[in-house]
Amino acid sequence: MTRVDRPFFSRYTPDVARDVLGCVLVREMDGLVLRARIVEVEAYRGADDPASHSYRGMTKRTSVMFGEPGHAYVYFTYGNHHCLNLTTEAEGEPGAVLIRAVEPLEGIGEMRKRRGVEELTSLTSGPGKLTKAMGIDLHLNGEDVVKSKELFVLYGRRIEEVAVSTRIGISSGQEKLWRYYLEGNAFVSGARTHNYRTRESVR
Repeated sequence: MTRVDRPFFSRYTPDVARDVLGCVLVREMDGLVLRARIVEVEAYRGADDPASHSYRGMTKRTSVMFGEPGHAYVYFTYGNHHCLNLTTEAEGEPGAVLIRAVEPLEGIGEMRKRRGVEELTSLTSGPGKLTKAMGIDLHLNGEDVVKSKELFVLYGRRIEEVAVSTRIGISSGQEKLWRYYLEGNAFVSGARTHNYRTRESVR
């Protein structure tokens, strides 16, 4: 499998979000390898997206979104879990793809240990669940996923059908259909309703 490169991330955020479905997220630590297929994402941009952290400009927290594409933007939310985003677009143009859910492929025993749950479909079916299962926290904020040995993305299987909907849990920017997920996948989080389907040929 080939590692996803910088030009992949350097594009319009919704395009990256849609195309990263089916790719494999890899976490290596302490001699362990954890792998999971990306099955649900959301796109967030800058000044044209009031739901984005970068909407009001650069802050210390959001500076990674304004930097080089292909880095991890990790933040702590609701006082109890981390969220993983992958930065996109040209440097200076903020954008990021939130990884909402993944399907475990390798290292499932370790993921279960970290989450403290046995049910497979509950293991990584949400942004906070997957980061805990895969040991992703603030120390990986800013990590270059193009070059990193700890956190990176591999091209995965060809995706033929992608479901599209509005994003979950936001109070503004609700009109944007920037949530993408694999139709029928058991690991998709939250509501599984969608606005329409589109056939894709991304790899």
